[in-house]
Amino acid sequence: MKLVDEAEITVTAGNGGNGCVGFRREKFIPLGGPDGGDGGDGGSVWLEASENLNTLVDFRHQKQFRAQRGENGMGQQKYGKGGEDITIVVPIGTVVTNVETDEVIGDLTRHGERLLVAKGGKGGLGNMHFKSSVNRAPRKALPGLPGEERTLKLELKLLADVGLLGFPNAGKSTFIRAVSAATPKVADYPFTTLYPNLGVVSVEPHRSFVIADIPGLIEGAADGAGLGSLFLRHVQRTRLLLHLVDIAPMEGVVDADPVEQVRAIERELRKYDPAMLEKPRWLILNKADLMFEDEARALAQEIVTALGWDQPWYLVSAIGREGTWPIMLDVQAFFDRLREEARETEQAAEGDVGESGADKSGAAPDAV
Repeated sequence: MKLVDEAEITVTAGNGGNGCVGFRREKFIPLGGPDGGDGGDGGSVWLEASENLNTLVDFRHQKQFRAQRGENGMGQQKYGKGGEDITIVVPIGTVVTNVETDEVIGDLTRHGERLLVAKGGKGGLGNMHFKSSVNRAPRKALPGLPGEERTLKLELKLLADVGLLGFPNAGKSTFIRAVSAATPKVADYPFTTLYPNLGVVSVEPHRSFVIADIPGLIEGAADGAGLGSLFLRHVQRTRLLLHLVDIAPMEGVVDADPVEQVRAIERELRKYDPAMLEKPRWLILNKADLMFEDEARALAQEIVTALGWDQPWYLVSAIGREGTWPIMLDVQAFFDRLREEARETEQAAEGDVGESGADKSGAAPDAV
């Protein structure tokens, strides 16, 4: 299934039912009076995140969603039935934007999380609400209010822990094949990857993380060149970036210098979202199998020195799966440290709250 990560839909909540103008006319009740009931409220439109979906492809075929209208009020003070809400199921990681105002309405990041995107109209009041000492037979009732209507842009941002960056043919798809069960297409031409791929790396039972491979980036990707501009959003949520570089690119390739390739990607990240450069980013020098071992190590050290790289870096051969698994162990250890730090911070915060509510001097409070 090809990933569809953008869609535009129109949602319309139900109108409220009209209030009723009615009067009691029953035998043996000479002074009946007004008894028109209220109209029912219109149904609302909700979005709900589900882990069972991973694409917005369903919204290519259905783009209109309308909730049920509320029923009109009736005599004998009977209220109209409220319209039923409708729930639209979307993948986890869906960002919802109002097309008309360009306002982000919500971001659904958890399974079962719900978001109200169009509220139903309120039902109108019946004439029983308008009786008074000077108007004993009101013939006034209010119509129901219209439900909200919005055009929404749905944008899917994959929830991956690790994102792969690199030029086309840097070996990202081969790398994700080597470390997970994902099977993206691999070929010897640029832009083999046309859609993001997700792979789960299981280090051991109950210790795993998700890695995302996006199409290769080129100079100008942040401005729309190539395919990467469509999918850079998918690495915005990641906690760690792995930057793959072909250590021995072919002659005649644009920006064949590995150092310049790294700099070019950094420029695109800065244009697209400067915060992405603040994320931890490890350098993976790939395709070491194309050179002698000593030569590859010497070149790798030369590249790292030229970049002034101060974060972890690795020399690997993804196609031969040489050096790939130690990276995954280091990645898992990195996430374990993050969880431990978060746990310690939470415990420290709870301790501060407990101390602030107690008398640190230990003295008994003064009697009132």
